[in-house]
Amino acid sequence: MASAALGPLSLCWVLGPAAAAAPNILLLLMDDMGWGDLGAFGEPSKETPNLDQMAAEGMLFLDFYTANPLCSPSRAALLTGRLPVRNGFYTTNGHARNAYTPQDIVGGIPDSELLLPELLKKAGYINKIIGKWHLGHRPQFHPLKHGFDEWFGSPNCHFGPYDNRERPNIPVYRDWEMVGRYYEDFKIDLKTGEANLTQLYLQEALDFISKQQASQQPFFLYWAIDATHAPVYASKQFLGTSQRGLYGDAVREIDDSVGKILNHLQQLGISENTFVFFTSDNGAALISAPKQGGSNGPFLCGKQTTFEGGMREPAIAWWPGHIPAGGVSHQLGSVMDLFSTSLSLAGLQPPSDRQIDGIDLLPVILQGKLIDRPIFYYRGNELMAVRAGLYKAHYWTWSNSWEEHSKGIDFCPGQSVSGVTTHTQEEHTYLPLLFHLGRDPGEKFPLSFASEEYQQAVERISGLVQQHRATLVPGQPQLNVCDQAVMNWSPPGCEKLGKCLKAPESDPKKCSWPH
Repeated sequence: MASAALGPLSLCWVLGPAAAAAPNILLLLMDDMGWGDLGAFGEPSKETPNLDQMAAEGMLFLDFYTANPLCSPSRAALLTGRLPVRNGFYTTNGHARNAYTPQDIVGGIPDSELLLPELLKKAGYINKIIGKWHLGHRPQFHPLKHGFDEWFGSPNCHFGPYDNRERPNIPVYRDWEMVGRYYEDFKIDLKTGEANLTQLYLQEALDFISKQQASQQPFFLYWAIDATHAPVYASKQFLGTSQRGLYGDAVREIDDSVGKILNHLQQLGISENTFVFFTSDNGAALISAPKQGGSNGPFLCGKQTTFEGGMREPAIAWWPGHIPAGGVSHQLGSVMDLFSTSLSLAGLQPPSDRQIDGIDLLPVILQGKLIDRPIFYYRGNELMAVRAGLYKAHYWTWSNSWEEHSKGIDFCPGQSVSGVTTHTQEEHTYLPLLFHLGRDPGEKFPLSFASEEYQQAVERISGLVQQHRATLVPGQPQLNVCDQAVMNWSPPGCEKLGKCLKAPESDPKKCSWPH
């Protein structure tokens, strides 16, 4: 990669002698939050003053992407620095199908993958995850077996409530053992949207930061909260406070929480030694909008699709005393870059025995540099599109099937673009659909196949695709097999709480992934 010459050694002269002390790393990962949900990105109600202030004091990334338009694969990509097709977080049960980790999934993060917290341990970091793990819920996939020292949160989405007979309620863990279940011990009122979970996750973060500051050990905190994932929730003091309804209430509470976390860092005197990055796992779920979903701004479609609305994310870097205030970057960035950038901050090199897709963004963040790199848009096992510079070439287009669309499942409500948001999988391998995202961020006006501009851009992108495919070694797919017997019937610690449930007989089947 172009950034290879600017690794951890160059960081020392950028930062000066203080670089000897590895900074704390705080990654704030939202769930289904869209590019257009923050005031700093143009949301008209301007209800995110703390995040807007974070952007004003740090650097705004306008062209930052997830690695997949769905939750589990994007999180696996962030923590491994590798595309889901490499780390196994995809399915081969159908072509270009999104897959994730519901509680009947058999697979999870393979032991062969090296996760960011595992590597940070080599530099003396203490690692905590707060919120949603989503990389497998069976014992071998537990986050404390993959580099984290502490956990407060859940292995799955907060779907429910369930009857604990056909399907168990999702457990909430503290470290190795469950401490209750959603809807039973951790209440979510689906009628009002009231839940206190964001406040619990906020307090967990403040307590962990205080503890680590007192111990003088560097920390990695992965704050992966899920209030903006349907069913959306907010605590009582935020309900009814937003012009945007319940979804806006959830965003306001998140904004308030981020403000309190950043203020806590400042009050403890460690803000200049703590690198903070805010982003989301995928685009807003327009299928749930507007009451239960967010905004992707000017971009096409949303979660589940590889159009810009499904893949481009809000992103803010904050590090007082190091990142110049008020920065705006057009660097093409990815959640996978947070892996490589975090290792660079810790003075570590990425693993050399595997392909790492993330790049070190420190030259961008600290020196304002731009690194030439492509963005690959995958949906399941298929490379759907590629971006290079301002050009995006679609090799496949698909929103969802006519069958699903006829049921009211619409990933592009009010945004049908003829020949683009197709309801059949359309291949464009030999004549890609090409968009100029500067002039046409909404992907509404494909460039003429006959134009010189088209031919030059496609020639360049085709070379990148050939190079990518020549080196691609897909991982063993983890999201093919489902089995009711592996659901959260009897998680560790259930016996202490009297919450163990009887599992049905094992009956493994191919998972069904309609999208």
